[in-house]
Amino acid sequence: MMSLYKGFVVTGNRSAIDQSVRSSAPGGAAFSESDFLLQLGAAVRGARANIGMTRRELARRSGVSQRYIALIEAGKGNVSIVLLLRILNAFRSDATKPA
Repeated sequence: MMSLYKGFVVTGNRSAIDQSVRSSAPGGAAFSESDFLLQLGAAVRGARANIGMTRRELARRSGVSQRYIALIEAGKGNVSIVLLLRILNAFRSDATKPA
C-alpha cells in the first residue's frame, strides 16, 4: 500500500519514517531544510526499493532524469512539488500493474 505521510511517499511499513521524524524533531520542533531533504531522499529511495524499481525505470516513468533522482535520494536535490508528484505517479503506475 502506498500513501503520503507528512510529505513522504510511503509504501508498506511506516515505522522507519515515523522513528526518523521523531528523532529529527524532538518535542515537535521543526527540523532544517537539509534534514527534510535527507528524509525525503530516504523515503523516495525506500519506496523505490520496496517495489524493486531501478532509478532508470523511475526516471523513465516519471520523466525526471536518473541524475536528479540520485540527487534527491542523496538529500541534495531541492525538489519541487511538481517533480514529487511525477515521482509519486510513477510509483502508483507500478503499484497498479498486475503481478
